[in-house]
Amino acid sequence: MHDSPPSDAHGQMLWTTSADQVRASGLHAYQQWLAERHGVPAGGYEELWQWSVDSLEPFWQSIREYFGVVSEGDAQPVLAQREMPGAQWFPGMRLNYAENVFRRVGNDPASPAIIARREDAPLRAMSWAELERDTAALAGRMRAWGIGPGDRVAGYLPNWPETVVAFLACASIGAIWSSCAPDMGPGVVLDRLRQIEPCLLLATDGYRYNGKHHDRCAQVKELLAELPSVKRVVHVPGPDDEASAPDWRDRVDWADALREDAPPRYERLPFDHPLWIVYSSGTTGLPKAMVHGHGGIVLTHLKTMALQHDLRAGDRLLFLGSTGWIVWNLQVGALLPGASIVLFDGNPAWPDAGALWRFIGEQGVTLFGCGAAYLANCMKDGLRPRDIANLERLRAINATGSPLPVEAYLWVYEAVKPDLWLASI
Repeated sequence: MHDSPPSDAHGQMLWTTSADQVRASGLHAYQQWLAERHGVPAGGYEELWQWSVDSLEPFWQSIREYFGVVSEGDAQPVLAQREMPGAQWFPGMRLNYAENVFRRVGNDPASPAIIARREDAPLRAMSWAELERDTAALAGRMRAWGIGPGDRVAGYLPNWPETVVAFLACASIGAIWSSCAPDMGPGVVLDRLRQIEPCLLLATDGYRYNGKHHDRCAQVKELLAELPSVKRVVHVPGPDDEASAPDWRDRVDWADALREDAPPRYERLPFDHPLWIVYSSGTTGLPKAMVHGHGGIVLTHLKTMALQHDLRAGDRLLFLGSTGWIVWNLQVGALLPGASIVLFDGNPAWPDAGALWRFIGEQGVTLFGCGAAYLANCMKDGLRPRDIANLERLRAINATGSPLPVEAYLWVYEAVKPDLWLASI
């Protein structure tokens, strides 16, 4: 993830970091801290990587210490069981993902934590204070419903702020989150959710994509008929203001679920307590459910976002993808180092091919992530984002899902911005 693009593209180096860029990076600051605090020699990235591999326990202890992870209990030993499967990390430590997200709220509560764009609604900004308030309110209501640590909660929601609130509320109380995008059909969703038996479902009645309304009332009703474990469904309204309330069983309106204020409260959990369940694609039988824990994701996302992606407090991350793709989970991790997340729900080429790039410029996005196919398609369409958008703040692009062709690398540096950090992950 640290590499420059292929140096053999047309026989020329396309980009490399300048000394000033290196000195301004979070990774450089971390290396200086390591040298001063722990005597680890400050070298290049390869030297740091080798130290992290050879000194596994000191490395992860340093990540916990450097970022000031909020926790309780004993941080030693770091690795009690060194075997796979069965590795046991930080067995004496307890923490909560959501508490570590919200620990900086007091620094600038009015600044945006989330900026959201939907095809059917005006731009929406949600401050850190608002995000904390709504998270605490929903968590309080979930506690009143008897939901607690270990219970599974599922979302059938688009890439909206409500989805982030729902996940963080689950994390606050120790419930286990699992997400499916509403463009998935009931059969695909049931292949996933039957395995985990959620007690609560949060779902929308519809969404808009490419200028068209997609109703999901019948699909949610089918899910509820096949998921007897679901005791309540929280209805998050979609774009059709004229629609009547869906006749789902055990329905609670989103506004009602958040109506009562509650103090922020975070259940500190064992380091490996499940945070969320994600799934394989399901191309070979049923999708495989994979469980990630609170502690591992806190440390990994802090390391990934702040060091490898160089996200800083006040930066803005937009990762183009649905709530059924794991990049959604990665995107939420940008909140941990104090960056804002910019949600783009809808077709990136609606109402025209340059819509997403203009939005990136207007919102001052500093890190843009997308599937490699999106960049390749922009190249094939002859799009020149630098001619239609102010991309001054954009520092990096991350492409994933498939390898990025060399031609697309060339297009990015010529048509988007010449001094970008571009990584294919």
